[in-house]
Amino acid sequence: MDRFISNRWIMKIIALLLAFMLYMSVNIDTTSTQQRNNTASPFPSSPNVDVETVTDVPVEAYYDRDNLVVSGLPQSVAVTLEGPTGTVKPTALQKDFEVFLDLSDLELGTHQVPLQWRNISEKLDVTVEPGFATVTIQEKVTQDFPVEVDFINRAQIEEGYQPEQPIVKPNIVKVTGSRELIDSIALVKARVDLKGVNEGINQQSRVTVYDSEGNTLNVEVEPAVVDVSVPITSPFKAVPLKINRKGSLKENLSITKVEAVPGEVTVYGPKGVIDGLEYIDNIDLDLTKITESTTIEVDVPVPDGVKRVVPEKINIKVEVEKEEQKTFTNVPIEYIGLPENMELEMVDPENGMMDLTVRGAPSVLEGLESTDMEMYINVTDLGEGEHELPLEITGPQNVSWDLPKRNVKIRLVETIE
Repeated sequence: MDRFISNRWIMKIIALLLAFMLYMSVNIDTTSTQQRNNTASPFPSSPNVDVETVTDVPVEAYYDRDNLVVSGLPQSVAVTLEGPTGTVKPTALQKDFEVFLDLSDLELGTHQVPLQWRNISEKLDVTVEPGFATVTIQEKVTQDFPVEVDFINRAQIEEGYQPEQPIVKPNIVKVTGSRELIDSIALVKARVDLKGVNEGINQQSRVTVYDSEGNTLNVEVEPAVVDVSVPITSPFKAVPLKINRKGSLKENLSITKVEAVPGEVTVYGPKGVIDGLEYIDNIDLDLTKITESTTIEVDVPVPDGVKRVVPEKINIKVEVEKEEQKTFTNVPIEYIGLPENMELEMVDPENGMMDLTVRGAPSVLEGLESTDMEMYINVTDLGEGEHELPLEITGPQNVSWDLPKRNVKIRLVETIE
């Protein structure tokens, strides 16, 4: 055994084998470690850090809203979240946190206040941009103001039409704001557009509050919307009425007066229509139904193209009396239309006169003279020779007449120059 150990070559071989075994042992251990590392969880033992920014986060403000007004409040902010990915991602997606300003303990005046947050995990670092807000706290005031109507595009209303006094309901609104804003109020208005308008307007209009320089004020208005009615007057014209008498009165009655009350009406409509309207007719008075003085209500007809007539009804007052008669003797017969080269000779009646009996109410006949009656014949376009022509008579409206004869005979003779 000693000789075996003392053999130099034997010892070299043994040393070589030991070295090889040590090498194999180390190599196998390293390979096993690498394999364990390759099959482990992909997530590191320490969490990764992530950053997310959430924009347009609304800002809530806490203060006494019943008695205070705050200006300078930010509407929204940007919130940056930094921390473990497993916490950052859900927080950014759900947005169930709140950013707010606590003003409850501040006095009236201007303050720089930090923005705060809640419902965010303590694992996250939070940055709010902007981080501070400069706010002004003022006393809240409520005051009543009348609402005026502001007509816009007034010059573009349809030709001839005019807006009348508008009606606003309610015509008083409550305006709430800071004392400074309330004291600066000059006008409270509801707007109505008149462009192309040709009829009445009924609409809801938003109320706007202005200062003396015409700037819109940011105040609360209750109600914020009012009902506005604007009567629109079309072109108009006053025209008289024409009463048409139909039929005849009963025997021994005579009209002393026929009067329309009112005597004229106002017509509304397009200017081109009413400009050519001189009177309104088609108002009939049936004399066969009148037995005594009376008042009759009738509808006023609306002419073609006219929008409306005011008033829509009128009264016709009719006064009658027992009929009497009065005779005028030797009333001269006149003539019209005689050519310059003709002379007229009366054949029958030869003297060119005739008696005329007039019938009517005593009050009408009392002041009636023969000169108020005119008898004439029309010889226009007649040639030389004898002609029989009807007598035509004009006189007061409320009388009738009788003649011994209705026709007269004349002779036309051509003159010699």
